[in-house]
Amino acid sequence: MNIFKKTTMIGIGLIGSSIARALKKKRLSKKICIFSQTNKTLNKARKLKLGDFYTNNLEKSVQNSDLVIICTPISAYKKILNRISKNLMQGAILTDVGSTKSTVVDTFLKIKKPNFNILPAHPIAGTEKSGPESGFAELFNNRWCVITPMGRNDNKSLNKLKNLWNKLGSKVQIMNATEHDKILAITSHVPHLISYSIVSSTLASNSKQKSQIIKFSAGGLRDFTRIASSDPVMWRDIFLNNKSNLLKITKNFEKSLNLIKKYIKTNNEKKLKEIFSNTKKIRKLIEKEKQI
Repeated sequence: MNIFKKTTMIGIGLIGSSIARALKKKRLSKKICIFSQTNKTLNKARKLKLGDFYTNNLEKSVQNSDLVIICTPISAYKKILNRISKNLMQGAILTDVGSTKSTVVDTFLKIKKPNFNILPAHPIAGTEKSGPESGFAELFNNRWCVITPMGRNDNKSLNKLKNLWNKLGSKVQIMNATEHDKILAITSHVPHLISYSIVSSTLASNSKQKSQIIKFSAGGLRDFTRIASSDPVMWRDIFLNNKSNLLKITKNFEKSLNLIKKYIKTNNEKKLKEIFSNTKKIRKLIEKEKQI
């Protein structure tokens, strides 16, 4: 059953193409319009049959759409909003999928007297892949989607967006943007920072050693390289837009790392086992939440 008459996807990478696929598969939007700046990406989306209309005219793409989803790097939001805000239909829902929310809310608040509903959101789902060919309709199954309302919406629109994400397979949590950014810094952003750092350290090895590292990379390093192969522009924007939380938690990580180094240096078997046992409990809790 169609929840929306026309949905515009601004950006059609992993998340955008996964939403488009799920919208089509579950018949949640009567029509889907795909916007991308480049003809190359539009042609890929067209070949994959992700939408009904394809355009690189941003203003035209949002006309008569009752749902507009921004699926681009956060650094592009300001320019996008400057171009589309006067073309959005009255009562439409404008939302996004950005991984930080405080700066997104600040950007949305600069829209003067909107006659549409603004509902920032973040589906906590993804893979290290990017591009329209990487998406799949089941990406959001049993994953959380956080919505951070900012007062520029009505309850009807909020419930409509919640219903959409439920239909896409997600569990929905309402949260303020500040809290979202603190939590995601711990659960997602710092793990990516550590992964980028560890993988970068292999680049400092000489060519022979680097070849051996790659050849004999075990599960641990493979997991870090998977995370570190995520979209570089997207993660640059995430780090810079959640800078304050990221730096605070990185400082705590450094303290924890130094403590482990100390216990290794002093052969403190008891303390090392204690740390490793406690971290194992966290893994079990994550498994219990079925977020593996």
